[in-house]
Amino acid sequence: MTFDLKSILDRRYGENYSLQNDYINPSFAKVLKIIGFDKVYTKGKGQYLYDKEGHEYLDFICGYGVFNLGRNNPTINQAVKDLMDMDYPNLVKMDAPLVAGLLAEELVKHMPAGIDSVFFANSGAEGVEAALKFARASKNKDKIIYASHAYHGLTYGALSANGDHHFKEGFGAMMAGFVEIPFNDLAALETALFNKDIAAFIVEPIQGKGLFVSGENYLQEAQRLCKKYDAHFIIDEVQTGMGRTGKFLALEHWGVEPDMVVISKSLSGGLVPVSAMLGKREIFNKVFHKLDRCVVHSSTFSQNAMSMVAGLASLHVLFNDGFIENAKKMGDLLIEEIEKRKSRFELLKEVRGKGLYLGVEFGAPKSLKLKLGWSLLHKADGGLFSQAIIMPMLDKHKILTQVAGHNMDTIKLSPALCINERDVQRFMAAFDDVMEACHRFPGPVWEVGTRLAKHALKGSPKSSDMQEIQN
Repeated sequence: MTFDLKSILDRRYGENYSLQNDYINPSFAKVLKIIGFDKVYTKGKGQYLYDKEGHEYLDFICGYGVFNLGRNNPTINQAVKDLMDMDYPNLVKMDAPLVAGLLAEELVKHMPAGIDSVFFANSGAEGVEAALKFARASKNKDKIIYASHAYHGLTYGALSANGDHHFKEGFGAMMAGFVEIPFNDLAALETALFNKDIAAFIVEPIQGKGLFVSGENYLQEAQRLCKKYDAHFIIDEVQTGMGRTGKFLALEHWGVEPDMVVISKSLSGGLVPVSAMLGKREIFNKVFHKLDRCVVHSSTFSQNAMSMVAGLASLHVLFNDGFIENAKKMGDLLIEEIEKRKSRFELLKEVRGKGLYLGVEFGAPKSLKLKLGWSLLHKADGGLFSQAIIMPMLDKHKILTQVAGHNMDTIKLSPALCINERDVQRFMAAFDDVMEACHRFPGPVWEVGTRLAKHALKGSPKSSDMQEIQN
């Protein structure tokens, strides 16, 4: 009997959410149904998703930044198909894979000065775990500094460096030695570093939760302070890397040269889980300092051929097909268009970010009726307003967006880097329509918020629970 994938998927079409409910995560399935995100997509191409009826959805979530190069990029797909046709000797383990060496060599070419070594893993969180372990081994110190609102992943070390405490609740004590400081606060950083007992400071150039951007001199001064107090400086580029901000790495906007960099997400074009922790050889030598410790830190699927080849193809596409330049161009256009509307919509506070990594924040209105609606929603749940924005964006306009973080009045825009001016105008037309509805009270957006508030009060999964799964 042959295995026919297409017939299996066709036969079970539409069972997505019942299967999720029965076997995987019932709460997640329920939240998606409550907020109207229980769509059934059958195809993904570039910046678009499609359902069985052929409706086109513009995806501004991009798999949480996995699909910077769009879904099913033909060059990357073909590279993986070619590999599979070669019967390549994958994961021999007692060998040094050529494809891993080639990808490491290519990545190092695009790193800041001094970074010349690579450890491959399977996810951003694993890359962060490697950086934290390597920092501790290199400095022979235990403490790690991280910033408030930071998101570095949900495995235990990464979770211990998580600045959103919602993710930590219910999982017992975090790892010892982790020190939280306010983001963009150099005085707090120097105070934390002062005793010279810190192994590293890990930070995102632009925080994924809330889209808070590093100050003009923040990263440069943080680098100086880390050097002064003998701590490693780690930049987490899991979401901001791979061209997302209009540069290959976001740190290029500030001209810093960290000791370690972590990248992941779209490194494989979204096809295969992969991450890379890159650092200075002297750091790696402190970890693998004896022959009998040559695999003291490893991962079973590290350097697997599919992710390495997908990574090579992704870098080729990124640097040769204009994605980075387009990210800057389309990001600038989005910022310009949203800025124009600040005088028109009193609920619109600001847009911030770089390239196609943007946060649109809303703020308390001045008019009396809108004040009432704003107050009622925020008393029920701090994340309701943003959720009431993204729901009609999907339901009415078929544009997929997300809330930027727990209890935040900010939505996050991170589309594929191949979007065009037509996509920007489509988004702005939808944004205008939803914002106009927001400025009518009572009105449809406020009714959505009220409905969500009732679910929250009944003890159903809160509307803001959707924020917690977004990384």
